[in-house]
Amino acid sequence: MSATARKTAPLPDDIRAMKGGTPIVSLTAYTTPMAQMMDAHCDFVLVGDSLGMVLHGLPSTLGVTMEMMVMHGQAVARGLSSAMMVIDMPFGSYEEGPEQAFRNAARLMAETGAGAVKLEGGVAMADTIAFLVARGIPVMAHVGLTPQSINTLGGYKVQGRGDAGAALKADAEAVAAAGAFAVVLEKVPETLANTITEALDIPTIGIGASAGCDGQILVVDDMLGLFTAFKAKFVKRYAELGKDGEAAIAAYAEDVRARRFPGPEHVFADTVPGAKT
Repeated sequence: MSATARKTAPLPDDIRAMKGGTPIVSLTAYTTPMAQMMDAHCDFVLVGDSLGMVLHGLPSTLGVTMEMMVMHGQAVARGLSSAMMVIDMPFGSYEEGPEQAFRNAARLMAETGAGAVKLEGGVAMADTIAFLVARGIPVMAHVGLTPQSINTLGGYKVQGRGDAGAALKADAEAVAAAGAFAVVLEKVPETLANTITEALDIPTIGIGASAGCDGQILVVDDMLGLFTAFKAKFVKRYAELGKDGEAAIAAYAEDVRARRFPGPEHVFADTVPGAKT
């Protein structure tokens, strides 16, 4: 599904139909300019709760609020015309039960224009996913390493190794059976990710999983080198904009202190050139 071939953003069913075909491309976005840059290249863009860490300096995603997701979702929506927008449901906005999840998912979609929501959890969230889908809320699921559960998972560890693989596969199968149109597999061993991908009839979106997944996603600030607090093994840096930006700021500061900036070309004359005095 090339950007030039489509006139409108894909729907969840279009993403589902990409299962087993050309790999699905996705990145996170949090601002209008970043969304504009990736719009022509991504099949869907995720307004991820990772914004809490990469933009707001929070230690994890747990402090992200509904208000933060709405604000950034509205910003991203202004920059998209070709890619579908998916938005994360923040911690505490859906775990209480299906009714709570519906209220908050409906708000996110109504106030941002998102085409779908994403929530974390497998078997435990299957009933909630089914409840949402039955009421017109498309859901992308997320299993494996679920960052909102780091306190119970013991940190950002690989999930599904050894005997734990069967439970993780059951999580993926449960969300697919519940009606999710795709599922993110995060920090899952390669062989297990391939097994799950082959077993499911919905696309798998890998992040630290396998090239055999039906698609891939990365946090854009990670792959551009803007977020440098840490670098996960699964991140490939396609640029080092953080270093370039810091160098540019240092050059600016040096020019200001040396009175090289602003130069003659940056200031205004007392009169308009050519005007009668």
